[in-house]
Order: sequence, then structure tokens, then C-alpha cells
Amino acid sequence: MKGFRIKNACFFLTFLCSSLVAFAQQTSVTGKVVDAATNEPLPDVEVHMENTAFTVMTDAKGEFSFNAYKVPLGEQIIGLEKEGFVKKRYPVVVNEGKVLELGTLDLEVDINEENFQIGTISLSDSQLSNEESTSDNMTGLLQASRDVFLNAAAFDFSATFFNPRGFDSKNGKVLINGIEMNKMYNGRPQWSNWGGLNDAQRNQVFSMGVTPNDYTFGDLAGTNNIIMRASQYQKGGRVSYASSNRSYTGRVMASYNTGLLEDGWAFSFLASRRFGEEGYNDGTLYDANSFFFSVEKQLGENHSLNFTSIYTPNRRGKSSASTQEVYDIKGRSYNEYWGYYDGEIRNSRIREIEEPILMLNHYWDISEKTRLNTNVSYQFGKMGNSRLGNDNATNPRPSYYRNLPSFELAQDPINYESAYKKLVAFQEDGQIDWNNIYRTNILYGGTSRYYLYEDRVDDKQLTANTIISSDISDHITLNGSLNYRRLNSENFANMLDLLGGNGYLDVDTFSTGDERQRDLNNPDRVVEKGDTFRYNYEFDAEEYEAFAQARFSYNKLDFYVAGNGGRTTYQRNGFYKVGVFPDNSLGKSEKLEFTTFGAKAGSTYRISGKHQLRLNLAYIQDAPGLRESFSNSRQNNSTVNNITEVKKQNIDLSYVFQTPTVKARLTGYYTKFEDETDISFYYSNGISFSTGTDNSAFVQEILTGIDKQHIGGEFGIEAQVTPTIKLKGVAAIGQNTYTNNPDLYLTSDDFDEELNLGKSYLKDYHVAGGPQQAYQFGFEYRDPDYWWIGATANYFSHGYVDISPIMRTRNFYSNSSGVVDPNYNEEVARELLKQEQFDDYTLVNVVGGKSWKINDYYLGFFATINNVFDTKYKTGGYEQGRNANYESLLEDNNNPKKQFGSRYWYGYGTTYYLNLYVRF
Repeated sequence: MKGFRIKNACFFLTFLCSSLVAFAQQTSVTGKVVDAATNEPLPDVEVHMENTAFTVMTDAKGEFSFNAYKVPLGEQIIGLEKEGFVKKRYPVVVNEGKVLELGTLDLEVDINEENFQIGTISLSDSQLSNEESTSDNMTGLLQASRDVFLNAAAFDFSATFFNPRGFDSKNGKVLINGIEMNKMYNGRPQWSNWGGLNDAQRNQVFSMGVTPNDYTFGDLAGTNNIIMRASQYQKGGRVSYASSNRSYTGRVMASYNTGLLEDGWAFSFLASRRFGEEGYNDGTLYDANSFFFSVEKQLGENHSLNFTSIYTPNRRGKSSASTQEVYDIKGRSYNEYWGYYDGEIRNSRIREIEEPILMLNHYWDISEKTRLNTNVSYQFGKMGNSRLGNDNATNPRPSYYRNLPSFELAQDPINYESAYKKLVAFQEDGQIDWNNIYRTNILYGGTSRYYLYEDRVDDKQLTANTIISSDISDHITLNGSLNYRRLNSENFANMLDLLGGNGYLDVDTFSTGDERQRDLNNPDRVVEKGDTFRYNYEFDAEEYEAFAQARFSYNKLDFYVAGNGGRTTYQRNGFYKVGVFPDNSLGKSEKLEFTTFGAKAGSTYRISGKHQLRLNLAYIQDAPGLRESFSNSRQNNSTVNNITEVKKQNIDLSYVFQTPTVKARLTGYYTKFEDETDISFYYSNGISFSTGTDNSAFVQEILTGIDKQHIGGEFGIEAQVTPTIKLKGVAAIGQNTYTNNPDLYLTSDDFDEELNLGKSYLKDYHVAGGPQQAYQFGFEYRDPDYWWIGATANYFSHGYVDISPIMRTRNFYSNSSGVVDPNYNEEVARELLKQEQFDDYTLVNVVGGKSWKINDYYLGFFATINNVFDTKYKTGGYEQGRNANYESLLEDNNNPKKQFGSRYWYGYGTTYYLNLYVRF
């Protein structure tokens, strides 16, 4: 027995020693990548073995290592790839049990790629002119991706408000230095808070869809982390000038980065200005300045402290949606919000944002495999949207329905003479008459019947998080984070200009008695310039969240699992005791509490070095936004009935084909949304009241329990057919529809109780939001002499108008007594309620540029022409809720010209963008 034990012990020791030797002799490939011009380390370089499944990224020191089990042996090609640099390929020989040290490898700046990045990132500014759109600049969320489909969606498709998979921008996360920037009010990122800082936003990490992300759990439309650390910028400076006829007419930008200095300090600066008296739409001024400063100090070998400040004050003139009648008379660039005053353009709808961002980031390399990042951010400032108000005076809007020919054509008998006069007057002018507004206020003794005010929001938000990442082994990486956000948001109307008057009486002129008082504690108050009036309240919101993720990587299979959980609370605090709601307006509302959580998992299976299958699954439960939680926050503390968390389910499956010359991805997806809420504000005719009479009122329409499904496929392919010519093709086929009939109720100053209209029959209608099908074919030629040109043809179809929910309720077919209207015809009604589908259209875009290197300077230009053939098309629109019942809608539909037809947004005609730059 003793001999047996000794023999076994010897065998075990021999086995252990053999294992240690084998481990010590594990095959690996290591190296370091630097900038050829500056010799600085390059992080986030993709290093791959061609025609294999092996891919790694360089770390902050530019270093990489292939040391997984069974590294491919023999002759291999190591490829290096990073945005903005020339790709390189290195032939190597990998021997079993040996460490192949490649030493220092360098990458040269691709001055052609430099042109492309400066130009295309700037294109996103064109979407900022319509901040209220549901797309809300999805281009910004996607611009960091090298995926051919997402590149098409971000740039060529963005002019049509196309959204990949029909997702709203609130379904994607935008981070700066690991800190979430999406607004708690509506869940959307407000890109103008860091607009104009293009050259400082070049370091981005994008995770497509629900794929794993190192910083946060993410969301359905992906996560983009913009890295704005001083030490991460390439040393050098850049000066550029851009000219365009889209949102602004000119932009000048200058930046300089020191890189990491020998004493451990790094500095980065940027300043830019964008300007224009008007863009493509008439009267849309653009006045924006942007400043960025970042400083970082390395504290020893393992710690680094970074401070970043962003200040981007901006003012932009808004443009209006138009009915078909207005478009036919004035064209697609018409904008009703402006007029001449003292010989200059004056826009009544100005969006002004001034919200500085301060953030402090601490980076700690606990060990070679574990990193901890802790961040604190504070954002504060103001956002205002101005508009004209009028009391006891005619509506100042030039396209007000009474000012148009359709009003006279709807009379019985038709007044053709008056219709013609209004047509000529609108053709020749059709803008705000500022002089008449001033005359009217003076005529009434200085008491302003017209006034200019802004809907003002002053936010103060504190965000803090800590993010940990640890490489447990060569195959397993763990990520986790703790996040906290607190928001105080003051909301009020601010008097900007009395327009020649000397005061404004702050009462509701459509009511009587105490109900006319906007604040019973301060009745009949006379308002002066700079005063708060009409409404005044604040939101307090708080959010806690924890996130954990595990990623596993093996030779043939990668997979991940992740989860998050949190709590969100909202509360309103009213500062006015409103006459219409004396018991439900002053003081604090009930506190809304929401529990949030999510789970996701996915895998990538490598069939071979060329073929992959990718699967992603997710279930997410989110809190609704502040906007969707209070039914009429400007006047009272009422919360939305039965408000609950929004549920989202997602599955997508992709096939990926990749070789050195061809890259392709085919994806099928299915997404379900449940329990969403939507609130709209409008003036409506023909609402059935409990009093048994038909009435008109300004209402708040609350739609709850909305369910939707988004189903479809994506395809993208690019082929490097020659060393200089690349072809690409893209297709998106989607169907986004309502899957239930949600509940609808109305609130208003004009009736005492909520008006419950029951179900809104939306099932099987299409969800509006840009075209649901899009296709592209294009080419790109890059000459060895550093000039290039490209063109794309883009075809769009299946775009739909946003339908009016109230017209799909019992209110539509019921008379004032609540019974079916005897004149109601179901076949006619079905035709009246048919959802409008926009015409298909094709847009052709051309891009090109040229670069030169002179000593240590890079000079070049980039130019693009969009919609070369000046195609006319609608990007979106919505039905007006004015005609709320069958009789009024039928009558308007039978008129020679509809008075209250759908309002549309039209795409730009032929536009250009030109950028000139010098880099040193």
C-alpha cells in the first residue's frame, strides 16, 4: 500500500510539472501599437488574425496579446484596424509553445479617412433643427459604428427621419465618459448640449442593440459612450471651416490636444461657432457657440483624475409643419413662425439652450486585470422655447385657418372673391405682421393683447456612478456599475417682450370668477418683462440603478448574460394655486415610484473564420418619462391614471460574413412594447360631454396601455472589389404596428371631470416615425493620391402619417346623447379613418474630398451634395385632432380644400456641406 501511494504521488507530481511546463509554454502573440507620427500608444485598435475567429483590442497602453487556448499555428496574417488610420497587415509565423513578440507596430493617419470623419460627424447637425421630432437625432447615436447598415442609417437615411427598427432615440443610451446623458424628462439625449464639439467626440465606443457594454446595461437601440478624456486625444491641433445651406450657413472650429506629457498632465481645448441668419427653412436663425476643456493628471502608475467641462449655448429658430394647402401655395421651405420687423427677420419660435456640464472622472487600475472608474457629473442651466401669446385678439399665425382660402371655400355659399383675395395675400406675404401686433397693443392703451413669452425649464441634475471591470481569466470578463441620478426641474412661463405694451394681466380670459385666476394667492397680477406667469411648478426626480454583466469568450463561442435593477421616483410641486384647480395645484403631488429591472443574454457562434451567428435576447422594464407621468403638469398635480412601468421584449438573430474584401450582415428582429403612455395637447371640435351637448375645448389627451410590435430585417454588405473601389448595399424592411386598443381619456379647463372615451381602436395601424422600408446602393472610389468620391442612391417607402387617437374612439361615431349618430356610415367612416401612406421616393447623395500632407501638416476638404435631383418628399406628419367626430370630419373632407387636414414636415431640397481643415 505504501509503495502504491508513493507511485501515485510521483505520478501526480509528474503530471503537475508537465501541466506547468505546458502552461508556461502556451502559444501567444504580443505587441504594442503606436501612432507613426507621434509614437504615442494607440488604444482601442482592433487586432485580428485574418480568416480566424481571433480578435482583440489594444488597451490604454496600446498593448495587445493573443494568449487563448489553441492560437492558430503556422503562417498567419495579423491585421490592425482603427478608425482614422490606414489599415495594416503583418505576415507572421506562429510556433507551438512559443511567445511571438512583435514589438512595436505603427499606424499612420489616413488623411482620406480624416476627411470622411470630419464631414460625416458634422452631418448630424442638420437634424438638430427639429428637436421635437421623435427621431431626435438618431444619427448621433449611430455615428460611431463601422457597420455598413448603421452608417447608412446615420448619414444617408437620417434626412428622412428613418429610425433603425423604428426605435425612438429614448430607446438608446448616450454616455460621456461613462455618465448617462439621456434626459429624465423624456428619456432622450439632448445632443445640442454637446453640439459643435465634433473634433472632441472622435473617440467613441458603440454597442449595437442590446449587445454587451462595459459601462451600462444599455437599451434596445444601442449604447454610445463618447470618451472625452484629455489623455485619450492624439497630440496636435486642428482648425476647420464649414459652409452649408442646411441648419447653419457657417461653422468655424479650432482645437488642440497636448497628449500625455512627461509630467503626467494632459490638456485638451476646443472652441467653435455655428451661425446663420436662416437655414434651408425660411427664417430659421442659427446662433451657437461651443467650448470644451479637459485636463487629466496621472497620479502614479495606477490612478488618473480627469476633469471635463462642456458649455454650448445655442439659439435656433424653429420651423412649422404645414397643411397640404399651405405647401401648395408657399412651397416646402415655408415657415409661418417669422416676419420682418425693422427690416430684419424675427422668428417668434426660438429654442434657446444653455446647460453647462461639469464632470470629474477617476480611473484606477487596481491590477492588470481589474479596473475601477468612478464619475461625478453636474449639469445645470436653462432651456426656453418662445412663442406668441394672444388674449382677446385675433390669432397672429399667418396660416391660421381663417386666413386661408379654404375657410372661404367652406362657407355656404362659397365666397370666391374673398377666397381669391386671401390666396393673393398669402402668396405675397404669409408671414407674422409684427408692426400690426405693436399697433394693436398701443391701441388698447398699452395693455398687451399680444405678448412674447417662453416655456422655460431650469434643470439641475447630479449624476454619480462607479463602474468596475475585471478579467477573471482569459475567457471571462465581469462588468458592473452602481448609478445615481437626482433632478430638480423648474418649469414656468417667462415674459420676454410685451411688444409695445406696458403690462399684461395674468388671468384666463376664457373663464369667469375665481376660475380665471392663474394664481389665487396673487389675483389680477400685472406682469412685466422678465416676470414668471401663467404656470409655475417644479419636478423632483431620483433614480438608483445597479448593473452586472458576465462575458465569456472561447474559440468557437462567445456569450454574455447581464441584468440590472433600480428604482425611480417622481413628484410635482406646484407654486400657483390655480383657479380652475384650487384643491389640486398648489403644493406637492403624490410621489410616483417605479421599479425597474432588465435581463439580457446573447451569444456569437463562429462557424468558421468567415461565418458567424449572433443571437440577442432581452426583457426590460423601464420607468415612464416625467412627461408621460403627469396628465396636465402646468396646471395641477394629477398623475396619469394607472401609470405603470413600460415593458420591452426583444429578440434578434444575425448572420455575419466577413473576409478581407467582403463584409455582410443579415439580421431579423422582433420587439414588443407594452404599457406605454402618450399625452397630446390640442384644440378639438365636437367632443361629447356628459352634459349632453357638443362642445369644443383645448384638451389634454391621455392614451394609456399602448402596446406595439416592431418586426423586420436588416441587411448590409460592402465589397472592396478593387484596391480603390468599394461597393455597398443596404436594405431595411420593417413593420411597426399597434397591437392593442389602448384606453383614452381627456382632461380640460372646460369641464370639471375627466372625460373617459374608452378604447381607442388603434390595433393594426402603423406606428409613425419615418419610412419603415429603406434601400441603398452606392460606391466609393479612393485614389492613392489621397482624393476620393462616392455616391449613393437611397429608396424609401412605407412612411405613414401619425394618426389621431380621439378619432378612433366612440366619440367619433356618437352624438351628444352618446348614441350612434343616425347619419353615420361605416364604409364612409372606414375611408375617412384610413391611415395615409406617403409616396415612395429616391434620394441621390454625392460625397468627395481631397487631402494633402505638407511636412507635418495635413490639409484637406470634404464636400457632400444631398438630394442631388431636388426630390420633393414628406418626412412625417400628423392628423389634427380638431375634427373629433364623424360629422365634422366628413364635412371638412367634402370641402374643396380641407381646413384641418394633416400637417406635414417636408424634406430638404438639394443641399450642400463643405468642410475645409488643417491638422498639425
